[in-house]
Amino acid sequence: MCGLKNKSYEERLRVLGLTTLETWRLRGDLIETYKILHGKEDIGHRQLFELVSNDHALRGHDLKLYKQYNRLNIRKHFFSQRVIDAWNQLPSSVVNAASINSFKRNLERYGH
Repeated sequence: MCGLKNKSYEERLRVLGLTTLETWRLRGDLIETYKILHGKEDIGHRQLFELVSNDHALRGHDLKLYKQYNRLNIRKHFFSQRVIDAWNQLPSSVVNAASINSFKRNLERYGH
């Protein structure tokens, strides 16, 4: 790739039409969360996540995840913690997709 040597990381990504590694990691985390919550992985969602109680009318979807307070700063980087905010912000049309492929398409349309 000629002409990219002196460009910043962001400029190289833009020229090549790529996204950041952080964006790819978040996308992968969201896909894995979908698989776990919809039973497509051989792991129970209760091992990693706690669903928010639906006792009250919530905005958004019915698979909101509870984010517990952690006194250790290192825990916020664990998969089960770092994905919660992004997952809870997704609209129900994305979260309640019928298949993994439709989840990926809807996620792409939503902007992740």
